[in-house]
Formats: sequence, structure tokens, C-alpha cells
Amino acid sequence: MTPISLLSAFIMGLFSSPHCVGMCGGIVGALTMGLPPQIRNSPLQLLAYLLTYNLGRISSYVLAGIIVSFLGVQLTQLLPDFHLVSKWLGGIFIIIVGLYLGNWWQGLAALETLGNFLWRRIVPVGRHFLPVHRLSQALGLGLIWGWLPCGLVYGVLALSLTANNPFQGGLLMFMFGMGTFLIMLITGTTTHWFVQFTRNPMIRQIVGILLISLGLFTLSLTSPHSL
Repeated sequence: MTPISLLSAFIMGLFSSPHCVGMCGGIVGALTMGLPPQIRNSPLQLLAYLLTYNLGRISSYVLAGIIVSFLGVQLTQLLPDFHLVSKWLGGIFIIIVGLYLGNWWQGLAALETLGNFLWRRIVPVGRHFLPVHRLSQALGLGLIWGWLPCGLVYGVLALSLTANNPFQGGLLMFMFGMGTFLIMLITGTTTHWFVQFTRNPMIRQIVGILLISLGLFTLSLTSPHSL
């Protein structure tokens, strides 16, 4: 785990805004409109619920990062060469995300179909928190929301395999979650300008090139002399 890995995760989250708005914007709107009128009409109460939704969502990302990195550590102990494989996977997925954000290759979206099997089994649990009248229900829905199939999340989870311990894997996913945090918190209010900025082809290509460069650098760390 390096500062470059954490920076990569944050950038992936920050510039995934158009993808996040497309996938999760409707969820945010539905959850907000489903709140009692007295909560929707109170800016402070509404903010508290939006913060709680996102706290649950990011907590799920962190938990997933802890689980994946724990599995990576166990596999490394069983298969000494697995740490090399995990670094290659992490670097390759950074490159794939860079290609996706640069609009050069959209294959990352195909990964989302892999999560549908788990998602179909989690969705019924979320219904127990509806309708939302308490912050505890908002937290529960946020925890469920975090498992929504998302290729970008899976890309960062692949990077979590390179973590030396579960704490670092959780921290990596936390950085990704914080990259998405602002856009999800203010979706439907003042985000239009930022979404337009992140949709600018030139900006996306610059970020894509940056991530591809970071991915190639990660792959360079797997050379024999660096082991």
C-alpha cells in the first residue's frame, strides 16, 4: 500500500461522478422523497439523513475492502507468489478504470453483472428499513446501498488485494468512498456544474491518462528487482 494507491482510489471515486449520478442518483432521490415531510422540509434534518445514508454506504465499501484484503493476505500465506499476482491485478484494474473514465473502453461495466447474484439476495433485506422515519433506518439502507453492483467499486476492490493487511484494504476503500461522497451528498442540488466538469471529454481523458500511468507504475513495481 502506497500513497499512490490511496490517491488512485480517491481519483477513481472523484471522477466516477457521472457514473455515480447515473446509477445512484435515482436512489438518493427516492430515499429523499420517501422521508416524512417534516424531515424533507428541514435542511438540518435532511442533511443528517443524507450524511447517514452515505455513512452506511462508505462503511460497506470499507467492510468489502477489509474482507478482500484479508483474503489476499491469506492467499499470500498459502501461495507465496500470490502477492505478485495481486499487484498485477491491482495495476491492471487501475488501467482498466483509466480506460473507462477516458471513454476508450467500457468493458468495466460488464463486471457489474457479476454482482447481481449477491445483490438480488441483499435487496429484500433493505425493504425492512422502509419507510425511513429514523436515522437508524437510514444507516441500514446505506449499508445495503453500498453493495449495489458497480464496476468502479470492483476495480478498487481488486486494488485492495495488494494491501498488506485488512486495515490498509479498508483505508483504500474509504478513500474511494470519500471521492464519491460530495457528489452523492449534494446530488440534485448544486452538482450540475461538477457533473458537467467531470463529463468533459478532455478532463476525463486527462484523468484516464493519469490513472493508466499510475497503473503502469504499479505494474513496474512487480519487476523481479523490486521483489
